[in-house]
Amino acid sequence: MTKTIFLVDDDEAIRHSASFMLRHAGYTVKTFPDGMTFLDAYAPNDSACILLDVRMPGMDGLAVQQALSERGNKMPIIVLTGHGDVSVAVQAMKNGAIEFLEKPYEKKALLEAIENGFNRIADHAAEADQRSEAVAKLTRLTGRESEVLDCLVDGMTNKAIAETLSISPRTVEIHRANLMEKLEADSLSAALRIAFTADRGRELPR
Repeated sequence: MTKTIFLVDDDEAIRHSASFMLRHAGYTVKTFPDGMTFLDAYAPNDSACILLDVRMPGMDGLAVQQALSERGNKMPIIVLTGHGDVSVAVQAMKNGAIEFLEKPYEKKALLEAIENGFNRIADHAAEADQRSEAVAKLTRLTGRESEVLDCLVDGMTNKAIAETLSISPRTVEIHRANLMEKLEADSLSAALRIAFTADRGRELPR
């Protein structure tokens, strides 16, 4: 997978030096002199991070970040700040940036921040795969089995499920055993985890 860095900074010297360093580290780098130029060229990329200067003429980094959010951007954003811009950087992080670096930044700090961004991309991809797998498993269930699972998600006992669905407790046990087998779940906790992962309720804490 080619890892791409979008570097948005109005300082030509920084664009030149940072892009040289990042290319030498093995990244593909695309540079932009201002926010509007970047937004005009914007296209979602599942294997890219954004390095965004917060102080730029015309459209500052926070405005660019807001525009990206409105477009549904999922690419990790690392903001670059000058001395004394910490409050702006904190606001950028509240708006979703994963990290900020104060200029002049160390090469090691920059590379670590970027790798952190790509690690987050990998984590999100893994979560998406888990969700897709969970959804696929749920499609194996019959309508009644899905109803029983929904009741289990709500924390109901077998007796309460039987009363709610107007079936016998024994029938509930049969449906419960069948859905556990179809979900490949060896415990109620595992079955609930699948249900929550597929967004049939709120996500369980990890």
